[in-house]
Amino acid sequence: MERVAIVTGGTRGIGSAISHELLKAGFKVAATYHGNEQAAHAFAEETGCAVFKWDVGSFAACQSGVAEVAERLGPVDTLVNNAGITWDGMLHKMTEEQWSTVIRTDLDSAFFMCRAVIDGMRAKGFGRIINITSINGQKGQMGQTNYSAAKAGLIGFTKAFAQETARKGITVNCVAPGYIDTDMVAKVPKDVLEGIIATIPVGRLGKPEEIAHCVSFLADTRAGFITGATLTANGGQYITG
Repeated sequence: MERVAIVTGGTRGIGSAISHELLKAGFKVAATYHGNEQAAHAFAEETGCAVFKWDVGSFAACQSGVAEVAERLGPVDTLVNNAGITWDGMLHKMTEEQWSTVIRTDLDSAFFMCRAVIDGMRAKGFGRIINITSINGQKGQMGQTNYSAAKAGLIGFTKAFAQETARKGITVNCVAPGYIDTDMVAKVPKDVLEGIIATIPVGRLGKPEEIAHCVSFLADTRAGFITGATLTANGGQYITG
């Protein structure tokens, strides 16, 4: 069976690692991006991966973008909702724009993208949807009420949607990374980062490739009995039951 996957935010950081991993597994991969043209074109040249530009925070853009992917690569059977942003601030100083922008990009986008692919998956009788949440959606994080709410919302979204799709051969799961060695984390001040690493039992940051492996596992045809689950990958920093 030919597999076609969309990875949102798939040209940088964790998303890039996921795209690489799925390409290695034999998928046709459509990696989406929104802002960084230079990084997207460099990624496309390096990997030969198809890249598509649209705003996942727009319902209409997701509908037209998915249609374009299907036309170029074939029907989409795998979706990785990875795109996300942070816009930190203490709640008593947070603006409506900070709140709504993060919720739209990190949570609304999952609905927009799933709504765009679900009819095709239902018709095919097969699908894999993997939502990238966060340790901060599980435990909360000071200064990130917007981000923590969006990522916690993804977990609830996943549990509900999994129940709706299970009998159609479609699984819906989460991967919840901890602190991963990406450009975003590299911007954290050194002393703060050292303090974070001190709270991680394995004693290091995670690698993007480790998150990508989790996604590849859940995307596999052999993972059909796993749905509604959240796979945590945080080095033991936050252990859930």
